Amino acid sequence: MFQKIKQSRIRFVFFFFLFLSVCILIRIFYVQVVEYKRLHALAESLWQRNLPVTADRGRILDRNGKVLATNITTTTLYIVPNQIVNKEETARLLSEILECDYDAMYKHVTKRTSLEKVNPEGRQLDSETADKINDLHIDGLYLMKESKRYYPYDTVLSHVLGYVGIDNQGLSGLELQYDSYLTGKDGSIKYTSDGKGNRLTSNEVYEQPQNGIDIYLTIDIDIQLAVEKELENTDAKYTPEEALAIVTDPNTGEILAMASRPTFDSNHYQNFDLETINRNLPIWKNYEPGSTFKIITLAASLEEKTINLFEDHYFDGGSINVEGARIKCWKAGGHGAETFLQVVQNSCNPGFVVMGQKLGTDTLYQYVKDFGFTEKTGIDLNGESKGIMFAKEAIGPVEQATISFGQGISVTPIQQVAGVGAAINGGTLYTPYVVKYLSVPETKEIVLENKPTAVRQVISEETSKMVREALESVVSQGTGKNAYIENYRVGGKTGTAQKVNNGSYMVGNYIVSFMGFLPADKPEYIVYVAVDYPKGVTQYGGTVSAPIAKNIMQNIISIKGIPPSKEVTRRTYTWLDTKYYEVPNLVGLTKKEVIKETKLFKLEYSGSGENIIYQEPEAGTYIKENAVIKVMLD
Repeated sequence: MFQKIKQSRIRFVFFFFLFLSVCILIRIFYVQVVEYKRLHALAESLWQRNLPVTADRGRILDRNGKVLATNITTTTLYIVPNQIVNKEETARLLSEILECDYDAMYKHVTKRTSLEKVNPEGRQLDSETADKINDLHIDGLYLMKESKRYYPYDTVLSHVLGYVGIDNQGLSGLELQYDSYLTGKDGSIKYTSDGKGNRLTSNEVYEQPQNGIDIYLTIDIDIQLAVEKELENTDAKYTPEEALAIVTDPNTGEILAMASRPTFDSNHYQNFDLETINRNLPIWKNYEPGSTFKIITLAASLEEKTINLFEDHYFDGGSINVEGARIKCWKAGGHGAETFLQVVQNSCNPGFVVMGQKLGTDTLYQYVKDFGFTEKTGIDLNGESKGIMFAKEAIGPVEQATISFGQGISVTPIQQVAGVGAAINGGTLYTPYVVKYLSVPETKEIVLENKPTAVRQVISEETSKMVREALESVVSQGTGKNAYIENYRVGGKTGTAQKVNNGSYMVGNYIVSFMGFLPADKPEYIVYVAVDYPKGVTQYGGTVSAPIAKNIMQNIISIKGIPPSKEVTRRTYTWLDTKYYEVPNLVGLTKKEVIKETKLFKLEYSGSGENIIYQEPEAGTYIKENAVIKVMLD
């Protein structure tokens, strides 16, 4: 009996120790294999220190690779408090160099932490300040590279680009919208230390930072600079409340330039108020478009064949009565008998009311919707507004009449540009966009690409052609003559819209605008300019905005090297205008014959002889009266 009990105890002890051994082995396996990474990381955190090396933020470039937003290298001060022997002296020296409060610096130096970033006093230091700290040769002070955002063009394109905060995080514009792509992955310098923070070895491990993704825009910085210059001149000349301009490619929806006033400097955004910074007027501002909206009524009427521009007539007596409401023409006494082409050229409000009536409420509303005026355009920028449009059920005869000539409806500039683009590009509405593609800077691999997006076909190519021709005649024969450019085909439409305040139209306070495009026969560029309450001038789109748009288009012609058009619609001159005349063909003529042919111009000879072998400008070009023609003799 005793022997059996003894054997049972031995077996129990044996199996107990066997079970205990198995548990220990399992625990060892769990610690060494399953939990190894976590425990090793915890151990490393006790003796390993990481000095951060910030990654460069991705650059933003224009369509041709010109840099719009980049980075400059600055220095940031880090402190390892346990490595500093004389904390009082160190705090004193640093406070003097950084010109900050001693007590604040002493808190940094004595803080119970393994690594302290001196923020904000020691952030983004210039090289001179960094050298002074480095010359102290104090253990525990580390100067690390930090990237700082830099915008080489200062205020140019600021609302589109946006800005970043001190920690390189995007706060507005593209910087905010594409922050996850632009932000890189920080690297570090690793070293080992004891529990007190003292370095154990001189060996360091450098972990390279990974820079952010580059963004290429549809913007052409040369065109953008031309637009910015014109808005600067507008500010100086008219001191408006606001001004804006957009240049787009109507065949793709690409934004080539976008600017507004007031503006701000992305490098020093702290110096500007939030209202100025956050309002990107070309996509945010809502207002009654006025006569530039007549392009939509014209396109709808031609598509529905409710008017014939040349055969149908209208008599403008100065006003039209709609349900007891008297709607006036801008010209006192009216324009008299007109074809509907002249209604367009004269920007005659009563004539456009008749166009709207011929279309009917349902049809007019449908075209307003199809041209994109009841919804956001979907442009890839944040802060876009929708505009304000009557519900179809609320549109009565008076509302229908005012919508026909651009009142009683509120739209954004980007909606207008997109809608007019569809009217003149062959009839297709495109989604506007500003980001072309995103690419990895080292490999140039494209990670995201935007392509033209057709929303819908609104009108036919045939109708679009008629719209272009009618709007070209507005510039050569009508209210848009101040946008006329000799030897080039330009189309466009002026706009003068009253502003609303507390439900009533303001007196003597207008938004004047011009929507232009070139070449008129095959448009490649749309230029839209709007000026809010220009001072010291008669407030008409034709007198204020059309010349600004003309200057921008002339810059585009120069920048892109657009050749003169072969066939040009001639402008009707008044006695106040500078007159242009066609240059005759002088090559092959003698000096005596040339004199008879060029009474309107001055001649400048080169070489000797009697016969002309070359001339500049060439025959068929239109130049100012008394301008110089250079001729070469044989």
